[in-house]
Amino acid sequence: MGTVRHILQKKGHEALFVTPYTTVYYALEFMVEKNVGALLVMDEERFAGIFTERDYARKVILKGKASKETLVSEIMSEHPATVTPDNTVEECMQLMTHKYIRHLPVLEGDKLVGLVSIGDIVKYIIEEQKFIIDNLEHYITGH
Repeated sequence: MGTVRHILQKKGHEALFVTPYTTVYYALEFMVEKNVGALLVMDEERFAGIFTERDYARKVILKGKASKETLVSEIMSEHPATVTPDNTVEECMQLMTHKYIRHLPVLEGDKLVGLVSIGDIVKYIIEEQKFIIDNLEHYITGH
């Protein structure tokens, strides 16, 4: 099974982020513009947490807060589950399943190097299975 490093080599290391001082409203607009469900939160060079659609739904709307007045720092997940480039795809799947999450920040030491989503994991597994099937078909047919 592959690793997070393999996924990042294909998809790239770019990860979208906001600062802790960004309003929730602006962060949501940015998420819609980029068609993503989560943004990393960076305080200058330091990884500070993650802001997700779920954070918004549970900590703003249901609490009666105003998204134009609430800062991301007030509702972000400060200590989310993270992985390293050496974690396997299987480990990511287990972590996401057990914690009911869809995004994993990727850290090397304390440096942020990317983000993997459940979509990235599924895409990788499908491509890996297709590769195996194609190789088996070529082996069986002798081509």
